[in-house]
Amino acid sequence: MPKHILENLALVINQTPLSTHTIFTPKIIIIKNKTINIQQSNTSTSTLTKLSSSSSSLPTTSSMEDPHFTTKLLLFITWFLSPAMVASVGINYGQIANNLPSPERVVPIVKSIGATRVKLYDADPKVLKAFANTGVEFIVGLGNEYLSKMTDPNNAQAWVKANVQAYLPATKITSIAVGNEVLTFNDTSLSGCLLPAMQSVHTALVNLKLDSQVTVTTAHSVAVLQNSYPPSSGAFRPDLKGCISPILDFLSKTCSPFLINAYPFFAYKANPKQVSLDFVLFQPNAGITDPANNLHYDNMLFAQIDAVYAALNRLGYNKMPVQISETGWPSKGDDDELGASPENAKKYNGNLLKIISQKKGTPARPNTDLNIFVFAMFNENLKPGPTSERNYGLFKPDGTPAYGLGFSGISVSGGNSTSTGGNSPGTNGPGVYLSPPANSSNGYMDISLSPEKVIRSSWRRLGMGLMLILMAMAFGI
Repeated sequence: MPKHILENLALVINQTPLSTHTIFTPKIIIIKNKTINIQQSNTSTSTLTKLSSSSSSLPTTSSMEDPHFTTKLLLFITWFLSPAMVASVGINYGQIANNLPSPERVVPIVKSIGATRVKLYDADPKVLKAFANTGVEFIVGLGNEYLSKMTDPNNAQAWVKANVQAYLPATKITSIAVGNEVLTFNDTSLSGCLLPAMQSVHTALVNLKLDSQVTVTTAHSVAVLQNSYPPSSGAFRPDLKGCISPILDFLSKTCSPFLINAYPFFAYKANPKQVSLDFVLFQPNAGITDPANNLHYDNMLFAQIDAVYAALNRLGYNKMPVQISETGWPSKGDDDELGASPENAKKYNGNLLKIISQKKGTPARPNTDLNIFVFAMFNENLKPGPTSERNYGLFKPDGTPAYGLGFSGISVSGGNSTSTGGNSPGTNGPGVYLSPPANSSNGYMDISLSPEKVIRSSWRRLGMGLMLILMAMAFGI
């Protein structure tokens, strides 16, 4: 390898800062005849960078004849010296309100928090059009009120054509969530339509040759669990197994994830004397130890996630991916909603974002990335129920943060949206209010009723440097 290349390589390695407060990734990298596009990000570790790659044919030129060779090499090196542990934030975008900013104004707000995935409760055309060519991935929703109609394959195909195919590929729709928390509504007619509707929507995707890029799933409440403490004893409710098992079989065959809505807030609200506030807010605490496997848990959300994994494992689906489709904390509540405050919301969501940025798995699945969608983007003033229901937003309707989380938001001149975006009141966001068990131990309530930094040390930089030299030689650059 030419001396000047090695000198440039050494310069970049030696000058790579140890601080992970700022992450920089280049816009584009060119390696021989491959182009790798990378979304540029210059953000804190609590916001995340999404990488996507594509190949294209470029004129092959000898590296020694390329006047821009050194620049290309430096970009290549910088990319590999960026933290390997990066993840993406997901955000729920509900619209049960009459004062929200237009979708066009929401785009920069989503980007301000580093979110690369958005979950809708409908397939609002204004939103899908506004986010075209932004690279943001979408889960679109099919409301519970449409399930009976979607059991008809013709209706399902018409819906997919109008609400999914029409926006691809400009808008990156990657999944369809059919219904929300259907199995815990105790409505047998509704739950009986769930799987047939999912199957019809998937068949439509197959017919339209979209099944390889769009999955079909449904979101569940943690109330589908019968047991959740200790986490290793997680099991689904016996009365729901007749519905759960065929749905899991469908998800497995279509390579779709299992979605769960998890709210530690409910556990604390229901029994603040027995549930440790620090345990539910990811704050330092003694935690609990699962007696069956000696795994230690210092927060309730991880315990909830592992209880779901245990329940899936009991039914033979130990490899099924789990996504937390909703979790959050309200910044305001009624007098009887203990814990609902800006301070606690800041702690919960702030610590959650830090954990997501670490790509830190749960005790039972330490090597499995967390896939979490925070609830929610905005406070929604038309949501029914207690005051907390209208105060889960990271942002106020004017685009400013509801409380400090380290991002500035985008101020907008008042809300101008007068529709509810197709959402049915009460069908999105937290909606399960269950009583605590009669007895609980270790300060932990049965959850079915309810920054470590990435440091690049000198050794790692040295190892990366050696790896880069070998890779550069392998590429012939």
